[in-house]
Amino acid sequence: MDFLTLFALYVAAVLSCIVLVCKYGGQRHRAPVGRLCSAAAAVLSPFVPEKLQRAVLGIVHRLFHQRSNFFIYLHVLLEVSVYAEYHYEVYDYCRDMGTSETSLYVPYALWVMKSIFFFLCWSRDPGTLTRANHATQLQVYPFDQSLFHSGDFCHTCQLQKPARSKHCSVCDRCVQRFDHHCVWVNNCIGAQNTRFFLLYVLSVCAMAGYIATVTVDMLVQVVLASGLLHARYVDAEGEQQPTSVAFVVQHLFLTFPRIIFMLGFLIFVFFLLAGYSLFHLYLAVCNHTSNEWHKARGHGCGHCQQGGHHVHSTFSPFRSFYSRGLLRNLWEIFYPLCPVEKKLN
Repeated sequence: MDFLTLFALYVAAVLSCIVLVCKYGGQRHRAPVGRLCSAAAAVLSPFVPEKLQRAVLGIVHRLFHQRSNFFIYLHVLLEVSVYAEYHYEVYDYCRDMGTSETSLYVPYALWVMKSIFFFLCWSRDPGTLTRANHATQLQVYPFDQSLFHSGDFCHTCQLQKPARSKHCSVCDRCVQRFDHHCVWVNNCIGAQNTRFFLLYVLSVCAMAGYIATVTVDMLVQVVLASGLLHARYVDAEGEQQPTSVAFVVQHLFLTFPRIIFMLGFLIFVFFLLAGYSLFHLYLAVCNHTSNEWHKARGHGCGHCQQGGHHVHSTFSPFRSFYSRGLLRNLWEIFYPLCPVEKKLN
């Protein structure tokens, strides 16, 4: 199996995993990726045995529509694999080439920070609505009478829905200022843990970006020290040819296969999480949530029918009904709003 075939299989496997998460991990029916995957499934279904289809759908349902630690274990496995490769190969190569010890220890510091934010995001209650706190939560946000109405009722929890809340079908609970359910932390993201989720995503992005940068620098130093850019090779016809970028990449792949696989994975993760982090930073700055974004974008502009109410969508992509200005919006993420208690005389 040649280099291009193996690398193509590797990219296809990574893309398949990402498509599955995009399709089944949230607003799948409204997302373009979800619609594309549904269309592909409709085309392929006649060629797939019915028993296999049912088995796959059962597994997918358990992974994405029921609480499961599978993605936490997968996350830990991927993280351990990357850090093992970094520690036992990249770290030693870089140290031998004279890279400062301080810069080589940065990934470990980022890992500690990420682990703290991950634990807080996973363990912290996102803001579950209960009968005890329901009355006070109704006072936190006003109803915009567009996306959230004072008459909306959760028939599962038997409670009136406070503004910006939503019932999570995976966790079977209503959550204050609901953003989304994250399979990677096996928890809802709501008023009480959005800050930890944002810091967690940013720290993972920083980890991937930094380790990828150190690895690229190591590979560049190896190529420069070996003089490979100025070398020549003999092709199948016996002619000498100058080395090209493709030749150098293939040579590095054959020399450092595990490092190249790790680097490809890190670059992919970095760009994926960079876009995801920017989206959530935008939501924080504008005081939107993912739920509100998808809810409003799904209805589009103009009149829509929602929960028995015929309303005019007032959604703005750059300003939320609940926006209180840039600094206050960011402050609200890290210090969630609480109802003002009236003092009794």
